[in-house]
Formats: sequence, structure tokens, C-alpha cells
Amino acid sequence: MSAHIRGGEKAGRKKAFAIMAGGLVLGLGVTATLAAWTDTEWIFGGNAAGDGPGVGTSTFEVEQNTSSPYVATAFDQFEANPGDTMIFGVDALALSPGDAVYAPVALRTIADSLGGSVELQAAVEADESDFTTPSVDPDGLLWGALDLRVSVAEDAVLPCTADAFAPGATIIADGPLATADGSIAQELDAESGNVQHYCFELTLPEAPTLPVGFDLDDLQGLSIAPAWEFAADSTVLIP
Repeated sequence: MSAHIRGGEKAGRKKAFAIMAGGLVLGLGVTATLAAWTDTEWIFGGNAAGDGPGVGTSTFEVEQNTSSPYVATAFDQFEANPGDTMIFGVDALALSPGDAVYAPVALRTIADSLGGSVELQAAVEADESDFTTPSVDPDGLLWGALDLRVSVAEDAVLPCTADAFAPGATIIADGPLATADGSIAQELDAESGNVQHYCFELTLPEAPTLPVGFDLDDLQGLSIAPAWEFAADSTVLIP
């Protein structure tokens, strides 16, 4: 008998649940909808302290320093052509056959950057849109006549002169200005951990190669503004 009563209770409960789910039908076809409980759950990608974002990206940023003499606090960033001014000196605008001129630049990562590597690209013409005095080389004679050498020393601040190309120096570029680029990449440690010091040498040979129909005197009074890119890549992180 008791089992029969429990079965009846179950049936009554099922009927009650059905009424709650579908609404209560009152007289004359009027339906009353009963209230129901609702619930939601949210999560977010946070940090271990639970007080902010826990997903983000690392930083890779290289900065340069063209000061001469070298000033360790003179680093800045110039990411578009023509970039900062690398000064070859006043004599650079008065080259004679056989002359060479020099200019330095130093590279490092910024304080909160990953490490990486950097490689010198071949020279291109500088964006002269803001120049007061534009280049004068309509036939590309001076551009094609100059030779380029670039040496590099890690953390060693050497005078950027002919001494930077003495035997034993690390020379990464050596050839015509138009095509010479970095033969090897240089490593940049994370968080300004090291500095790569570069010395650029431009030479007007005594007997430069010139197009047919031009001679050495045709190089007089010309000027150019070469620009170089250092292409940098961050170190790949392996979890």
C-alpha cells in the first residue's frame, strides 16, 4: 500500500513539473506563464593574481644611435626611409678620386625587448621629400661609382676611421654602393644586453667604373643621399 502511495506522489510531481514548464491553463483559454530560474557562467583569460589580462604579446624593438663621438644615451628610433642622419663629415661633399669618408651607427634592442638578429640591406635612395637641398645625380654616375665597406664590432666603441677596417676587423659589406649588403647577421641581445657598432666607409675610387660615354670629370659637382635599412627579426621563442 505504501508503495502505491509513493507511485502516486511521483505521478503528481511529474504533472506539476509539466504545468510549470508549459504554463497553467485557466478558464476560457487564458494561459498564465510561471516564473523560472536562470543562470549564466563567464570566464576570462586573466593573470595569476586575478587582477587583469593574462594574455598578451612580447615586444621586439631595435633602436639606433648615430652620435659621433659616441654618446651612450643618444639612442632613438627611426623606422621609415630616410631615417636618422648618419654624418659622413664636411669632406663628404668634396670628394676627389681616391678619397674615403666614414660615419658610425650603433644598434641595440630597447629595455623591454626580446633578443633577435639584424642584417644590413643594400643602399637605396633616401626619401628626400623634406630635404632643403636635393641630390644632384641625374645619370646615376656618382651612385654607380662609389664603393662601400661596413665593419662591425660588438660592444667595442672604436673610432670610425680607416682603423675600423684594419686586419682582423669584422667586415660585413664590401663592394659597389648600389649592391653591397650585409654578408652575415648580427645578434642583438634582449633588453639592451649588447650594442653592435657599425662603421660605414664610402670611397670614390681613383678609376671608378663609368658607363660608356662618360669620363672621370663627369663626376664633378654631383651629390647623392643613400639610405640603408637594417632588417631585424626577433628570436623565435620555444615554450
